[in-house]
Order: sequence, then C-alpha cells, then structure tokens
Amino acid sequence: MSAWHITGHYMETCNCTFLCPCIVSNLTARPTEGDCKAALAFHIDQGAKDGLALDGLSFVLMLHAPGPMVEGHLTVGLIVDDRASDPQLEALGAIASGAAGGPMAALAPLVGTNAGIERRPIRFDAQGLHYALAAGDLVDQACDGVPSAADPAQAIGIDHTMHPVNGRLSLAKATHSRFHAFGIDWDDSSGTRNGHFAPFAWAG
Repeated sequence: MSAWHITGHYMETCNCTFLCPCIVSNLTARPTEGDCKAALAFHIDQGAKDGLALDGLSFVLMLHAPGPMVEGHLTVGLIVDDRASDPQLEALGAIASGAAGGPMAALAPLVGTNAGIERRPIRFDAQGLHYALAAGDLVDQACDGVPSAADPAQAIGIDHTMHPVNGRLSLAKATHSRFHAFGIDWDDSSGTRNGHFAPFAWAG
C-alpha cells in the first residue's frame, strides 16, 4: 500500500432535512426521505501520492443509499477535476474509493455499486460560513453554516461523529443542491436541507 496524504477543505449537501439523522444515529437511522442522496466535495490544499503532487485539485464523491447507511448497498461515483492528469486521476480514484487505505476504506464494505468516474471542471469556494461547489453539469450546491450565538463567526459543530471526513463537522443548511450524476438526481432550493463542512487531513 502506497504512502499518501492530502489536506484541505470539504463540504457536502444531501437530500435529508436538517439535521441529517445519519450523524446523530451513528448511521443507523433511515434518511428523512427514505433514501440518501449526497455530494461530498473536497478541495486539496496540499497532498501527494507516490511522489505525485495533488495540490489544488478537487473531487466530488457522489453517494446514494437506498435506506439506513449502515445497511449498505451504496452506489458511489467519483467526479474529478478536469485539470487532473491521468496519473493524478488514478491517485484520486484510489484515495476516494478506499483502495489506497485511509478513512474511505471503512466505507468500502458498504458499497454495492461503483458507478465510475467522470471528469468535469470543478469550482470550490469557501468564504467564512459559506461554501459552494460546482462540477460542470453534474453538481451545483452551496451551504451556509449555522452560526453560533457564542461566536457568530463560527458555525455550531458536532463532535465524535462516524463521518469519514472528520470526527468534528460544522452544521450547515443547504441553500441549493442540484445533482444529476450516476443516476443520482436531486434538485432543491428550499433552504431546509442538510449540509456540512470541515477541514480534512487524510493519510494512508
């Protein structure tokens, strides 16, 4: 298994109403809509695999769960920054799938269908409590952190989660989520749906 590391920022939105029950049930609760549709987006500030730099690249892990996450049968697909070279795409595919070890390896046993990889131009923006991600024609999503009354510049957080990205997540509400990728379709701009963001530091 090859040594690698990546650090950066992550954000996601999903089709659950706020607050996603997966987080507070250790993945055992049924999603609020019966199934889960989510786009987990990552921007790498610094990273490398096998000596190959991955700095500045982004990727999106699309996920669909037909019921409670812990029951498995997940469908996953990967969208990779179209600026990535073929070796970089291969490296990111191994990291995102868990094939290279690291946090996503724990999710791999729950995956029933690997829907493949797409390349798209990816724009990842983070400004204070506002996060936004666009991946070509496949994903357009944004979320705003839920500000803390103790410090409005910080989002309310939840600790010790089972989430593979980070044990501590900032809580957010999706301002809009549009997914049309790998058969995962969702379009909402109600402001009532779930979001998260966090820094991440992965290695394997």
